[in-house]
Amino acid sequence: MSGIYIHIPFCLQACTYCDFHFSTNRSNQSEMVDMICLELSQRKNYLNQKGPIETIYFGGGTPSILSIPQLKKIWDTILDNFDCKLQEATLEANPDDLDEQTLAEMLSLGIDRLSIGIQSFHDPVLQFYNRSHNAKESQEIIKKARKAGFTTLSMDLIYGFPSNDHSLWERDLAATLEQEPDHISSYCLTVEPKTALGVWEKKGKFKEASEDFQAEQFEILQKTLNQAGYIQYEISNFAKENAFSLHNSNYWKGTPYLGVGPGAHSFDGKHRGHNLSHNGKYIKLLENGESPFKEDFLSPEDRINEYILTSLRTMWGINPLWLKNHLKYELLLNKAKEIKTFQEQGVLKINEESITLTDKGKLLADYIASKLFI
Repeated sequence: MSGIYIHIPFCLQACTYCDFHFSTNRSNQSEMVDMICLELSQRKNYLNQKGPIETIYFGGGTPSILSIPQLKKIWDTILDNFDCKLQEATLEANPDDLDEQTLAEMLSLGIDRLSIGIQSFHDPVLQFYNRSHNAKESQEIIKKARKAGFTTLSMDLIYGFPSNDHSLWERDLAATLEQEPDHISSYCLTVEPKTALGVWEKKGKFKEASEDFQAEQFEILQKTLNQAGYIQYEISNFAKENAFSLHNSNYWKGTPYLGVGPGAHSFDGKHRGHNLSHNGKYIKLLENGESPFKEDFLSPEDRINEYILTSLRTMWGINPLWLKNHLKYELLLNKAKEIKTFQEQGVLKINEESITLTDKGKLLADYIASKLFI
């Protein structure tokens, strides 16, 4: 299964926490769509016939900011240049971009899964994040999308907003479950240096929640969603049975994919690479017949460590036999001491086919992975 990721690098306004590549200057949006289509046609052989394209993912930025004709132009370019047997086509969207007509047109285009950036159901928090929608729009969007005919819907939430207690987070989770989404992605509010939050923290105007507070909110997230029938198939992702994100699951499983658009990453099964993260330069390079893509060098050690890091985050875990056969590394032998210690601490579960995190271990995923690295 191969996939295509399309990075749409535009947003209506800048969220205070976001460090993804995007621009609020949309003056070259039409040119950008043309160049994304050009890159798609130029790189149609990148995956080297790894099999048909089964997933498409429009990410960003804010893909729902594009007009339907612009989305259709990209969609048609994919169909014209790739062998597609689509199992899933996702588009990230903000609630305020989605009216009944737009939803119907997206669905008729072939997009069958929406990932909606809710983040919170509390207006003061949304204003603090500088989100472009309000709580009422968040509460209505799932109903609108269901009415339009979408059967697979995902919501994004943020936890870890500094507060005196957990009541705000518990209300957000309750409001989310009332909407009955098929899938929920939830990420901790973190301070990145080049964001508004980073500037505020440096000036003493904002203080990030403590690690203990964040961990408690993560545990509330796990407990609440598990009790509601959601499966935590990746540390930040929960879904009902048969509603896992196929596209994102393929990232964690090391499946090849093509990424187009400024800042997009690609993986052909052995090598990784990325596009230049600059809208104007991306457009100019393609207009001049040059490529915005640069291959990243991955050593054998890099590939092993990457596999350990991504696999450990999932319910499927690390497969020691696959690691031995494909990357020539015997993890159980080389890290026997560390694995035994983690087992005794109750953070790892081991059997012949997999090494997985316990619920307790999911709080320490990056640390555990780092101790298993070469």
